[in-house]
Amino acid sequence: MSKVTDVVEELVAPIILDMDLELVDIEYVKEGKNWFLRVFIDKDNGIDIEECGIVSERLGEKLDELDPIPNNYFLEVSSPGAERPLKKEKDFEKAVGKHVNIKTYEPIDGEKEFEGKLLEFTGDHIKLEMKVKTRTKQVEIPFEKVAKARLAIVF
Repeated sequence: MSKVTDVVEELVAPIILDMDLELVDIEYVKEGKNWFLRVFIDKDNGIDIEECGIVSERLGEKLDELDPIPNNYFLEVSSPGAERPLKKEKDFEKAVGKHVNIKTYEPIDGEKEFEGKLLEFTGDHIKLEMKVKTRTKQVEIPFEKVAKARLAIVF
């Protein structure tokens, strides 16, 4: 059997394409005793609750019809929020010039977490400008070492 997230991606793809939306991420996770299927969608000028409701209704109908998930679960369709995850290369390309948080699989210069302005994304490397106490430094992170990345809010 395919991974639940892969099956859901196939089912939701035509729905979001029809509505001119972007699929940001899909999570299928157990929290306590309950399973949650979370679908994060977006578009350039942001998503509203009505669009989330339409996607939820259409996807829910397809999931009920095909019943590809063995467990009972709660379906949630929402915006990825201000700290949107960066997963695909195009996500990183769109984030150039923005503040990001990146965690790596292994240390780079003794660190595994980096936060700063995304200066450049080449496909192979990410270049960040970070503040360290009173000075600014640049760091290059190999793309294959990125474990998790997201937009970050600066206060």
